[in-house]
Amino acid sequence: MTPQSRLINRRYFLRAAGITIALPLFESLTGRAASSALGTKAGAAIGATRPRRMVAIGNMLGFYQPAFFPKKTGRNYDLPTLMAPIAPVRDELTVFSGLDHGVKGGHFAIHSFLSGVRSIDAKGMPEGNITLDQRAAETIGGATRFPALTIGSEDGLHGGCMMSWTRSGTRVPPIPGPRELFRTLFVSDSAAEVSRSADRFSLQGSILDAVNGDAKSLGRQLGARDREKLDEYLTSVRDVEQQLALSRQWSKIPKPQPGIAEPPNTNFVSDLPVFYDLIALALQTDSTRIATLEIAGGFNSSAFGIRKDYHALSHHGQEPEAIESLVKIEHYQMEQFARFVQKLASIKDGDARLLDHTSVLFGSGMGNANAHTNGNLPIILAGGGYRHGEYRAFPASGAGRVPLCNLYLSLLQDFGVETNRFGTSTGTLRGLEKA
Repeated sequence: MTPQSRLINRRYFLRAAGITIALPLFESLTGRAASSALGTKAGAAIGATRPRRMVAIGNMLGFYQPAFFPKKTGRNYDLPTLMAPIAPVRDELTVFSGLDHGVKGGHFAIHSFLSGVRSIDAKGMPEGNITLDQRAAETIGGATRFPALTIGSEDGLHGGCMMSWTRSGTRVPPIPGPRELFRTLFVSDSAAEVSRSADRFSLQGSILDAVNGDAKSLGRQLGARDREKLDEYLTSVRDVEQQLALSRQWSKIPKPQPGIAEPPNTNFVSDLPVFYDLIALALQTDSTRIATLEIAGGFNSSAFGIRKDYHALSHHGQEPEAIESLVKIEHYQMEQFARFVQKLASIKDGDARLLDHTSVLFGSGMGNANAHTNGNLPIILAGGGYRHGEYRAFPASGAGRVPLCNLYLSLLQDFGVETNRFGTSTGTLRGLEKA
């Protein structure tokens, strides 16, 4: 048996045993060999010239709706104040209204933005409250150094960034600043640090093996409810095992050279364009194919010469002065998003642009912060090779209501995830077509 066939059999065994851990994908595996192990569709994705990518950007406080949503639908939609910055890239994106998750809770439900499921409801869902990015990352294996990047501040509401959640219901801690993100992506460890890491990986691996054995032995003595808790624990252990295997694989491989100096950490307002530039670099160097960025935590309104706190401004009470200040802050965020779309469009990726191979989701889990509602979320989709240039308004309620997770399911399938459901989806999003 060749080393390649042993790897393929190992992959098949893991799947046959019901374990969802994906082994690293090695360059020595051809598309045909990978197809034998993973199925035709996944194998084709491995052998594809340019990989699919995904970026999700979320604002914790939403946007002032009268300045965000156009009044006219279709291709000739108008550009309200907050839409003005997207004018140069309007043909690269689609604006949606009427999409949401049907949840309530105001600020306490915004963490459902990328999952469609609140943490308290996760146990009743087939895949818990796993988020869009983490579900896509499960298919990456070891193809990139980082299956996904989560970026955001740990300041602000409810203990910091709540964008990304694992299958086991664990919040993914964010990379908090441009300096930390730059070092994560591009600063390689010294030889001594690599050696110490190898020793640490070996020790951790032995501990995990022991923990697994003890846990399985214990399971035979437990009742049904405790076995359920144990299963959740073992799922977390498997997550750690996966990350450990990937860290071990990549610890000996030098990181790419970015060609730019290490940026300083300043404040989230000034750091926002730097975050976007580093995400673009991470995609361009194939350090990762999935990234999330949360905006609001640590977003200081004083950077705009505004005295009132950003969170307080979102509860404007219809006061004109507060609304004017709020829209000023949100306009800046829209400017930086439009700039990011332009940047991805300017980077060549094979025979197309990086934007053509990257689906960029922009929006919020908050519909109206002033009223603490999570309906009619502000959603924009850019890139990904889709036919864009429209404003599409879906019914916000009633029989025609469409879950936001239908869009997410479409994005996951386009990414190569073989699934027919995600979160609260009822199907894929109708009318979402490739150009």
